[in-house]
Amino acid sequence: MHAPPTEPRAVDTRDVDPRSTDPRVEDLRQMLRIRRFEERCVELYSSSKIRGFMHLCIGEEAVSVGVLGQLGPADAVVSTYREHGHALARGLSMTAILAEMFGRQTGVSRGRGGSMHLFDAARRFYGGNAIVGGGLPLAVGLALAEKMRCTGRIVACLFGDGAMAEGEFHESANLAALWRLPVVFFCENNGYAMGTALAGEHAQTDLALRAASYGMVSWSADGMDVLAVSDAARRAVEFVRDSGEPCFVELHTYRFRAHSMYDPDRYRDKAEIASWRERDPITALSAALQGDETLSQHDLDRIEAGIIAEIDQAVAEADAAPEESVDDLTLFVHSEAHRDHH
Repeated sequence: MHAPPTEPRAVDTRDVDPRSTDPRVEDLRQMLRIRRFEERCVELYSSSKIRGFMHLCIGEEAVSVGVLGQLGPADAVVSTYREHGHALARGLSMTAILAEMFGRQTGVSRGRGGSMHLFDAARRFYGGNAIVGGGLPLAVGLALAEKMRCTGRIVACLFGDGAMAEGEFHESANLAALWRLPVVFFCENNGYAMGTALAGEHAQTDLALRAASYGMVSWSADGMDVLAVSDAARRAVEFVRDSGEPCFVELHTYRFRAHSMYDPDRYRDKAEIASWRERDPITALSAALQGDETLSQHDLDRIEAGIIAEIDQAVAEADAAPEESVDDLTLFVHSEAHRDHH
């Protein structure tokens, strides 16, 4: 059963009936923002406005919204290269994210990182990391710093099932448990590490059981149900905050699109994809809200219109932003003293 968050989240009444205070409405709006944003990114990529690698989380929106919605603003977040949803749910500016993907100076990483390297220190969003499992040691370091400073803050680390085959996971899980660090490991298990199915990569496919072998409290949850994700994330965050010890949550989810825009996606059966699409977290929550008359079709239309208007504005502003100057080519590469000397 779903337990409500300890602190109710505000509903954006610009887009829905102001009489509605059900937090599920905001969950739906945030998932739709992520879905529509990424669908627009596909169009922009196809027209060469976005270049380089791009990995979409379409189908996995419940994880982004459910996990990020349970964290405090002072908690740290470490993400992966499939992080558009995490970044939007964390509150990063849509315009700044698009500017980054357009390679513009106003991007969250000044246009130098692109889709895989979204970063916002003010919101304690520390990537965006192009290396599989690369964020895990960073999360452990951040958690160690929080413990040494006695801040009471925690670290949330999101990664895919493929990262659990990397040495970084085992080293990080061991140190987090050994040093009793305040970190939650959220594994987005979408069943594939690039083109390799879970069973072809892991001898033990129960990833929560593997994590438990390091002495961490671990469990699994339905990653296609935003309410189930929210409940699991709330329990995990409360446990880590109260105990100061790490825990692990495996979220069973699925990406509806290929690994990246360059991936021909020939390793999955179409019937499998269709089966998972029947569990679309957005469709399921929308049907539930309309079924119990919390939300009308008119409300949904207003939500959609508000999201499209936000995306249109973000695209226009990002496209009008300046590119990084050639004079700043060595900025952040050499020290300021070195640059001044030359």
